[in-house]
Amino acid sequence: MLKIQAQSNIPTDFGMFKVYAFSENENDWNPHLVWVAEKTDFNDIVNVRFHSECITGEVFHSRKCECGQQLDAAMKFVSENGGIIIYLRQEGRNIGIINKLKAYALQEEGLDTVEANLRLGLPADGRDFGVAIEMLKILTVSRVNLLTNNPEKLKSLDNSGILLNKRIPLEIDSNATNESYLIKKKNYFGHLLEKI
Repeated sequence: MLKIQAQSNIPTDFGMFKVYAFSENENDWNPHLVWVAEKTDFNDIVNVRFHSECITGEVFHSRKCECGQQLDAAMKFVSENGGIIIYLRQEGRNIGIINKLKAYALQEEGLDTVEANLRLGLPADGRDFGVAIEMLKILTVSRVNLLTNNPEKLKSLDNSGILLNKRIPLEIDSNATNESYLIKKKNYFGHLLEKI
């Protein structure tokens, strides 16, 4: 059972956020985090981003994906409009950083992002968005606008008891390095990308 283990206010380049650490165990070093912008009213429709950890893109600015830019855009949006970022500790579509680097090495040999995961005996996408739903319920959020291009995130709200008011696209321009990755996200995973 997830619980709020700690909370604090954190000023950022995008504004002030209240940050909650969610885990089953208070000694968990990698809890899920919920970043709540100042103007957020849980009783109203809440702008929400389910964002999975990507240390390569967010911290080290890798050009292989658009994760860091999406996180920045989401933080800016919710800071200006109210809302929350649910930061899921599911690195590399939930395969972990070691397997992610192994998959990257296979991509250097010509495999795409899905083929590399499957070659390693891993799922193409092993994430669980049910944990995000659980955190929304703990925070008593019942109506959301979801910032996403991923239809699986939209489906995660089906039969959850949380009303999806609308989807807000969060599309980032491609670059020469990540264009093929984004094409695969569109064609294989069905991501709602209009610029690709």
